[in-house]
Amino acid sequence: MKVTTEHNERMAKMTFASVYPHYVKKVESKGRTKEELHQVITWLTGFDDKKLDELIHEKVTFETFFQKANLNHNASLITGVICDYRIEEIENKLTKEVRYLDKLVDELAKGKKMEKILRVANI
Repeated sequence: MKVTTEHNERMAKMTFASVYPHYVKKVESKGRTKEELHQVITWLTGFDDKKLDELIHEKVTFETFFQKANLNHNASLITGVICDYRIEEIENKLTKEVRYLDKLVDELAKGKKMEKILRVANI
């Protein structure tokens, strides 16, 4: 599926606070915890629980959310399809970052082991 300019703009303006409850509901309905969700978000963005709560309270857009993030250097290892989009083919940086987060939440909800979700290399 081709990502349009309108889609990218919509993603940028969407607030993280409006999507976060859906992430929580999705993972908890599949037997995972809010703490595991926060572990995944922290791995991707570098935000601790305090900063995450602050960003939710401020109702920041995804654009601001990812501008403030310190994206994990292994984020590019997140590949595959999410919401009918192949992540590695998304050209818009912000849209790709949002889809990284969506993919991690999806993997958590599907019961993947945390080591796989967090792209921990076998040494």
